[in-house]
Amino acid sequence: MGQFETKLAELGVTLPEAPLPAANYVPYVQSGTLLHVSGQISKDGDTLITGKLGADLDVAAGAAAAKVCAIALLAQVKAACGGDLDRLVRVVKLGGFVNSTPEFTEQPQVINGASDFLGAALGEAGKHARSAVSAASLPFGVAVEIDGVFEIK
Repeated sequence: MGQFETKLAELGVTLPEAPLPAANYVPYVQSGTLLHVSGQISKDGDTLITGKLGADLDVAAGAAAAKVCAIALLAQVKAACGGDLDRLVRVVKLGGFVNSTPEFTEQPQVINGASDFLGAALGEAGKHARSAVSAASLPFGVAVEIDGVFEIK
């Protein structure tokens, strides 16, 4: 087990198998040293985390859903790296989408669930640029979807 997976284990996290795409796309594309990972939805095991922030879910529940997305992103990175997560150099950028009501304005606090987790799990390599935007709806009614760009070696 490498340094990143050791830290994940200390945090009580075991990466799942990388989720398969739900439609006609690939889970990731590598271009040079950049790995572009398709959007990962808030799905914990077989359970979709659904709902609309500002109506059905509060910020804490949304942040927990975002953390689940970040775990799925790392699972995709590990798969792209042939099972060696230590090939990850850094998280470059996250794009966070929050299923929320028009009045809800705390999208950044929701996506902090992913950002905080990646910082705790990866240290300096987890620091990244980011966007956090509202969406009127997301696939399968999930609460959060996050895509990412990662630098790998």
